[in-house]
Amino acid sequence: MMTWIIAYIAAGVAFVALDAVYVRWAAESLYRPVVGDILAEEFRKGAAAAFYHIYISGMLWFAVRPGVEEGSVATALLNGALLGGLCYATFDLTCQAVMKAWSTRVSVIDIAWGAAATALASGAACWAALRLG
Repeated sequence: MMTWIIAYIAAGVAFVALDAVYVRWAAESLYRPVVGDILAEEFRKGAAAAFYHIYISGMLWFAVRPGVEEGSVATALLNGALLGGLCYATFDLTCQAVMKAWSTRVSVIDIAWGAAATALASGAACWAALRLG
């Protein structure tokens, strides 16, 4: 059990730290120029907390667990990249399909970000679980 607590904390710290930097940049530089007034002025903490809890739990199941079982951080990195790309593509391409104001540029950058951040957080969590768990 301690292995998974360590993995969850490591994934959470890594992903939230990375995402905080990205969201601060992306909100004004990437999203607002495209979606304008539909972007919230205030960050909604409840929705963000729900997202992070659900997403990090998924990261543990689909990326970190296989890495820990194989004793391979590389497995966690690869599965994290695949999971992140898939999840972010689901969001971005759905927005691009149904919203008047959405751009391919936003989708490409966001999907790449999701893949990279999820891979890094999954790798960090797997490493921490293998070393400290």
